[in-house]
This record gives sequence, structure tokens and C-alpha cells, in this order.
Amino acid sequence: MPFYQFTVRAGGPSAARKAEIAAAVTRVHTEVTGAPAHYVNCSFVEVPEGSLFVAGDVVEAGRMVGIIRQGRSEEVKRRLLLELAEAWSSVAGEPRDEIALFIHEVPGYQVMERGALLGEASEDRRTVEA
Repeated sequence: MPFYQFTVRAGGPSAARKAEIAAAVTRVHTEVTGAPAHYVNCSFVEVPEGSLFVAGDVVEAGRMVGIIRQGRSEEVKRRLLLELAEAWSSVAGEPRDEIALFIHEVPGYQVMERGALLGEASEDRRTVEA
């Protein structure tokens, strides 16, 4: 279930390593949450140089928005963000202090995958979460 969407500069280091970033994100998500890899979705949107801004100033490094199911502990969510940032930075070579990651949570019933609505995430049933 998780859906990680990256917005990256066309021609930049992350754009050149999309498949490697997706593999690293999948690895991190499965290790941290216990979710099966086949639930991890990643997409990349490449934007022209000069399209990403912070406080009105152009930035070069990418951004990521992740949607995960509700139910994870604060500790798990913090670990997930930190390890996702490290994985992305390590693969693409973009400095960790320049990329930005955002996680949003949704109830399982608001997600359909493989033709079925998902149940709620559970720290105890780590084989279902995505």
C-alpha cells in the first residue's frame, strides 16, 4: 500500500537512479514495517530545473510524499522517515539535508489494492501493512 511519489529535477541525480531509489525505498519500508515488497508503490515525476522551491527560492534536491496506512507508532514512523532519507541520499548522492520527505497516513479502508479494500495497519500483524 504505501505510495511514495518523488518529485525530482529532470537530469538530476535522482532522476538518473529512479529504479535504484525505488528498490532502496522498498527495502526500507519492508524492513521497518514488515510489509511484503509487492505492496510498495513508487513513482517519479521529473520537473524542469527551476521548478522546486523552498521559501520562494529555487532548490535542486527532490521532494518525496509518502502515503502509508494509519496505525503505526510514532517510533516506527520516525524510523521510517529517517531510513528512507538515508536510503535515498545514499543511492542518489543528494545531501540528506537538502531533500525533503513527507508522510501522510490514511485509514486502510481508503485504499484499494489488488481489487480489495485494505485492513488497518497493525504493529502486531506486520505481514499485512503496506
